[in-house]
Amino acid sequence: MKKSLSTNRIYIGVGAVFTVITACFHSIIFLYTRDLVIRGTAIIFSLLMLFLGIILLLLLRKKLLVFSETLNSCIDEIVNGKEDIQLALESETLIGKFNHKLKRLYEIMNHSKNHLKEEKQAIQETISDISHQVKTPVANLKMYNATLLERRLSPEKQQEFHLLMETQIDKLDFLMQAMVKMSRLESGIITLSIQSTPLYDTLGLALSGIVLPTEEKNIEVNIDCNPSLNVPHDKKWTAEALFNLLDNAVKYTPPGGKISVVAQRWETATKIDIIDTGKGIPEQHLAQIFKRFYREDDVHEIEGVGIGLYLCREIISKQGGYLHVKSELGRGSTFSVFLPNEGVIAT
Repeated sequence: MKKSLSTNRIYIGVGAVFTVITACFHSIIFLYTRDLVIRGTAIIFSLLMLFLGIILLLLLRKKLLVFSETLNSCIDEIVNGKEDIQLALESETLIGKFNHKLKRLYEIMNHSKNHLKEEKQAIQETISDISHQVKTPVANLKMYNATLLERRLSPEKQQEFHLLMETQIDKLDFLMQAMVKMSRLESGIITLSIQSTPLYDTLGLALSGIVLPTEEKNIEVNIDCNPSLNVPHDKKWTAEALFNLLDNAVKYTPPGGKISVVAQRWETATKIDIIDTGKGIPEQHLAQIFKRFYREDDVHEIEGVGIGLYLCREIISKQGGYLHVKSELGRGSTFSVFLPNEGVIAT
């Protein structure tokens, strides 16, 4: 088994080698000359070299001790989870280079630690959100079911409660489908197929989902999009994102209102405006509306769970695009979707 040399053994070995070399040097001098000046000079030179060698070894030992103590201290700080570790990075010595590597290792470990912490927090928030969203429809179902079991109701009343239960079941089904889409997008399971295709067809696919509700509310829908306008995008998921915006526009626009869809090609991106004449959004809430499960306090009577805008932002951002919203209370909102044009590198 191979034994590793300790620092003390290295010092002893170096000293022994130096002693042997010095002895050989003196032997040669004393054998080949009887000149006392030369012999004295050789002795003085040897003593000087010995002195310099000792100083060099002591300096080297001091450097190694400082390096060892610094390394141990840094490792202890990393193990103890200290946030800010001070390392001497300015020097170009071997120790400085090693400190650079150690600093890089610490940054990678710290990044992984923060990433795991964020993932854990996101999971906790998701579980909390799901629990909050599921609690109300489940409680309603229990109440309706208990009423049907414990009371003698007329057939008309029974039918009414069955319809109420069906509404809550539909809400749960919608919530579960939205949660599945959201989790698949966030986990990267879904791979977007981005191809340069006519945007007009994608808009038609999105608009097909709001035909009935717009007819029921007598909402006028206008479209301004060049049929030959091609934009790199995933047709299925972009239609899903645009439908979520259109669906919100229908929900919050009063009967007899108006919704306009305008697509314009700019130099680096294509802009899709969805403009409604709805109730508008307070300015202080504009930064919150794209969060998961966010809903304003005064819209809880309108069907929804607060996932649509979040999904929309996720879908568009995964294609290198972004969203912008302008709104004025009582006058409506404009949601703008920006998708990069062909040949433009998404950032």
